[in-house]
Amino acid sequence: MRTAVYAGSFDPPTNGHLWMIQRGLELFDRLIVAIGSNPAKSYTFTVDERLELLRASIPSAERLTIAHFDNRYLVHYAREQDAKFILRGIRGPNDYEYERVMRHINADLAPNITTTFLMPPRDIAEVSSSMVMGLVGPTGWEDQVRRYVPVPVFEALEKRSAR
Repeated sequence: MRTAVYAGSFDPPTNGHLWMIQRGLELFDRLIVAIGSNPAKSYTFTVDERLELLRASIPSAERLTIAHFDNRYLVHYAREQDAKFILRGIRGPNDYEYERVMRHINADLAPNITTTFLMPPRDIAEVSSSMVMGLVGPTGWEDQVRRYVPVPVFEALEKRSAR
């Protein structure tokens, strides 16, 4: 069974994340979507909120697991899950440089785990969670953000901004 881990902060999940998950399900027998926690980073949504936003945004599938891990390298988490693949997205040159280095480090730590890269389509390639969060707030933000996130995420952002 070809198992892959697709990890990120998903703060919040975007349509780009959903595209990656859909493609991951097409490529692998089992896909684990895992929220990784970075103690050096501050988050808009709690881990539980992000887990719920992912579950609400993705149609359930028998071959899909949504999980959380912390205090471990992604490659070690993948090994613990018996995954032989790590799925990563590349939106542009900066992502490529970062992911290229991480791929080599991961190969040093676990040579039997292969990193697979996908590039999303142009209309969502530039969308990141931090870009979405940067759009929230000014008058009319709803029209822009609605295009980049799944409905449950948009509704959560609306509630949060109304506070």
